[in-house]
Amino acid sequence: MAKIKVKNPIVELDGDEMTRIIWAFIKEKLILPYLDVDLKYYDLGIEYRDKTEDKVTVEAAEAIKKYRVGVKCATITPDEARVKEFNLKKMWKSPNGTIRNIVGGTIFRQPIVCKNVPRLVPGWTQPIVIGRHAFGDQYRATDFVVPGKGKLTIRFQPEGGGQAIEHEVFNFPDGGVAMAMYNLDDSIRGFARSCMNYALSLGWPLYLSTKNTILKAYDGRFKDLFQEVFDKEFAARFKAKNIVYEHRLIDDMVASALKWSGAFVWACKNYDGDVQSDTVAQGFGSLGLMTSVLMTSDG
Repeated sequence: MAKIKVKNPIVELDGDEMTRIIWAFIKEKLILPYLDVDLKYYDLGIEYRDKTEDKVTVEAAEAIKKYRVGVKCATITPDEARVKEFNLKKMWKSPNGTIRNIVGGTIFRQPIVCKNVPRLVPGWTQPIVIGRHAFGDQYRATDFVVPGKGKLTIRFQPEGGGQAIEHEVFNFPDGGVAMAMYNLDDSIRGFARSCMNYALSLGWPLYLSTKNTILKAYDGRFKDLFQEVFDKEFAARFKAKNIVYEHRLIDDMVASALKWSGAFVWACKNYDGDVQSDTVAQGFGSLGLMTSVLMTSDG
């Protein structure tokens, strides 16, 4: 039987431990015998990331941007124990986070519902899709240990001059910790478009969750830009499909999700999506039955 010719190269991102073995088996038995495909190989195993000082992760992400599709195996994000175990130079950042920050886009995680896999949340009879913003926030934050008493300020200096914006954050009476994080309007708009297109493709309602009552400027920006994109680009298409878009406070959204049966897309900020995707996976019975796709706003 002639192999099927795959026109576009695919970026292959090898991983750690058992995933290397499983992926090699899948390639050998299910892919290479049937497909004539150009695989652009990158070794994201922890030892090689350490050897290249994580440059291989950046190169793999740039390759995905070039060829527009990649398949990634699970990888280790090292903690102190892993640094010692593998004799690493440092605690390298999450390769998933590095790739997301370069490629952009939204991570959509959807459970595979199996009748013979018991669910911890019996009321979840239909899939819940978590759309996780794949840029910024805690995953590109600058954090540090405050060594002692002193004043913490934050400052933005406009490029080319102009009036700087400066805020006094806190007067530390003693040591502690501090963090600054950010996001971009274009990335948030892309997040909104990805989620709205995904909801349209499924014919399911879309909900964005934030804590804009506390983070009035930061989370409020997510809320405002989502509404802007919806009103300008998607309102008519949602109405034609008889589905809705709503913003909800995250605590209200968590409570509602537990009560509903599923069949909706939940747009989460980066950290919220990290947490809630695993919560949903476990609620449906297994982390192993959770698909994961990183998709940019243009598909």
